Amino acid sequence: MINISSVIFPARLVRAGLALDGCATKSCYTGDVGDPVGKIDKPEPRWQALLALLAVGGIYVALPRSLIVGPKWVLPVFIAVLSAPTVMAHRMGKHSLNRVLGIIISSVITLALIASVALLVAAVPSHQEEPVALLCSGAELWFTNVLVFALWYWRLDGGGPTLRHQRREFGSRSFVFPQMQIEKIERDRFHIDGWRPGFVDYLFIALTQSSTFGPTDAPLLARWAKLLTMAQICISLTIVIVLISRAIGVL
Repeated sequence: MINISSVIFPARLVRAGLALDGCATKSCYTGDVGDPVGKIDKPEPRWQALLALLAVGGIYVALPRSLIVGPKWVLPVFIAVLSAPTVMAHRMGKHSLNRVLGIIISSVITLALIASVALLVAAVPSHQEEPVALLCSGAELWFTNVLVFALWYWRLDGGGPTLRHQRREFGSRSFVFPQMQIEKIERDRFHIDGWRPGFVDYLFIALTQSSTFGPTDAPLLARWAKLLTMAQICISLTIVIVLISRAIGVL
C-alpha cells in the first residue's frame, strides 16, 4: 500500500521550490534588484531654492546704500525678471534653458555679493557706517554668502536637480553625504536606497563651511566644488575679519 502523505509531501516541496524560483526570477526580493517596497520616487522640490533666491534679493535691499553698487532696485528686479522664465522653462520641459538661466542668476548675485563685501572692507577705515549698522550689514552679507553658494552647489551637483532625478542615482557625485556611507543592508532596512540630496542638504554644507571655514558634514569630491568652497570660505573669512577689526577699533 502506497503512503499518500509520502507522495503529497514531496509534491508540495516541488511546488514550493518552483514558486520560490519564480519569485526569484520576478525580483520578489526588492532589496537587491529593485527599489524598496513602498518607496515613491518624487521629483526634488524647487520652492526651497526659489525662496533662497528671493531672500538674497530681500537682504540686498536691506543693505545700506553705501554697500551697494548701483541702484538698490536693480538686483531684486533682475532676480524677479529671470526667476519667472526659469520656472516656466522647468515646467515646460526646457531643461537646458532652465539650467542656463539658473547659472546666469547665480553668477550675477555672486558678483553683487563680492562687490558688497569689497565695499564693506573699504567702509571700515573710512568709518562711514556706525558700529551697529556695520555689524548688521556684515551679518546680512555673511548669510547671503551662505545662500548664494548653497544655490551653486544645488545647481551644479550631478548636473543639476533635473539630471539628478532623471538618473535616479543614489547619493551625490560631488559630495560624500553621511547617508552615502550607510551600508547596503542598512539602506535596505530603512528604505532609502534611492536617497538623493535636496536643497536643504546643500544649504547645510554652505552653512558649515561659512562657520568653520572648511567642509565638515560632507567631504568634497569634485574640483569645481573645491574651487567654490575656497571662494565661499575666503568671502566668509573676509567678513568675519572686518567685523572683528571694527569691534577692536571701537573698544
